Amino acid sequence: MAALILDGKTLAKQREEKLKQAVAELVQRNGNRVPILATILVGDDPSSATYVQMKGNACRRVGMDSIKVELPQDTTTEQLLTTIDELNQNPDVHGILLQHPVPEQIDERACFDAIALAKDVDGVTTQGYGRMAMAEPAYGAATPAGIMQLLEHYNIELEGKHAVVVGRSPILGKPMAAMLLNANCTVTICHSRTANLVEHIKQADILVGAVGRPELIKADWIKDGAVVIDAGYHPGGIGDIEKSTPQNKLAERVAALTPVPGGVGPMTINALISQTLASAESAMG
Repeated sequence: MAALILDGKTLAKQREEKLKQAVAELVQRNGNRVPILATILVGDDPSSATYVQMKGNACRRVGMDSIKVELPQDTTTEQLLTTIDELNQNPDVHGILLQHPVPEQIDERACFDAIALAKDVDGVTTQGYGRMAMAEPAYGAATPAGIMQLLEHYNIELEGKHAVVVGRSPILGKPMAAMLLNANCTVTICHSRTANLVEHIKQADILVGAVGRPELIKADWIKDGAVVIDAGYHPGGIGDIEKSTPQNKLAERVAALTPVPGGVGPMTINALISQTLASAESAMG
């Protein structure tokens, strides 16, 4: 059995064509006002700078614009809160993204929660998470939202399935579990301190690796026929899930599998852009 490859790169390109058309129609209806995503980068981390650049490029590909706010490494919480408040008050800004992580002297949670709910297109606020978990209108965290779009596109059955999410971060593991629960999965959340992790993973019909540690999840632990989502990305194109050993090629045993890279990553950015457009549509009427 060869696994169905859940190709996020190709799907993101297809969705961008539809987004481009929707943006053009919105701009035409609203006196050439263009949807704008504001990105905030604090410090000089090269990986974060690359991610911000990728998001800006994605905006431009669909006809949107982006405002890049760059702050120095020694920025204080109060200074960052002031910047976020200015963007909240700017009617031309429809989405705000604070690139994670921020320097350690900053209260990241306070800054995330300062983002206006209507502009929380990355789904990072406490209020946004709560509304999403309660199945109320809200923008979901971008990576889980992108994963859900990927599963829907490939007609992966979720209802009644046992989903195991390995990872509990507030912007990935926890919202992923809530979205799967809302889709009528039975959900187990595991993490670095879970006892008998192997036994939990062996029970997964749907496995999401979101723990942020290279190849922590071994191929031998995953049962035949599972749907495997790897949300990790590490140097050398390695994910959170081991894909192959000399004795065990995961792609020959499971039902579906995301590649790394080219699976979850492109859908994360696509979900962010989709939700920024939705915010602009709501703001412009």
